[in-house]
Amino acid sequence: MPPQQKRLLFCTAGLLSLACALGTAAAVGSQLWVRGSILCSTGALLVNASGPELHKFIGDIQYGLFSGQRVRQCGLGGRASQFSFFPDLLRIIPASIHVSVILFCTVLIVFALVGAGFFMFNAFGSPYETLHGPVGLYLWSFISCSCGCLIMILFSSEVKIHHLSEKIANFKEGTFTFKTHSEQFANSFWTILVCSLVHFLNALLIRFAGFEFPFSKSKESGTITGAVDLMY
Repeated sequence: MPPQQKRLLFCTAGLLSLACALGTAAAVGSQLWVRGSILCSTGALLVNASGPELHKFIGDIQYGLFSGQRVRQCGLGGRASQFSFFPDLLRIIPASIHVSVILFCTVLIVFALVGAGFFMFNAFGSPYETLHGPVGLYLWSFISCSCGCLIMILFSSEVKIHHLSEKIANFKEGTFTFKTHSEQFANSFWTILVCSLVHFLNALLIRFAGFEFPFSKSKESGTITGAVDLMY
């Protein structure tokens, strides 16, 4: 592949990595990971509510990794409140999973930035054959893609298996019991999916640039020393 096309591919991959880092950072700070509605089951059972009457007992909930808001309805109007995970909810949520999600988000941001820098270095510099070159680009892309997948798996298990929305809805609620009525992942969660796909695409761009996947070729006799210009 001509050097100009390689530069274009590496620049594109670098910009995509930078966009993923910024998108992940924005997603971590937002409250748009989960949206749903919560049913005041105690109030609905007391009046045997059904049909249109049931809507008087359905509130809303929305949250991210650090905070959120909820509106609890039990037939007498909504009660809006804000909440934060640290330190309020740590005793009722699976804290180890939640902290792991935040940790992997941080790792994803760091390695996406590292990948962006090395893509630009490979586009305009004279990289070495070690981690500065295509081997490093494959590594950063693989780590970032893996972190994105782990974030989605861990957060999905926290929400669906550990019933995170119900635990939040019933926090400091001694009179009524709330159940999840509807629940869906919001924009920030899908941003992580897009970032994972982008890093997988970056690995394909490296391959299109003419560099084999690591360990895909047999070992050549002799050793390669010194700096090699990968652009030519």
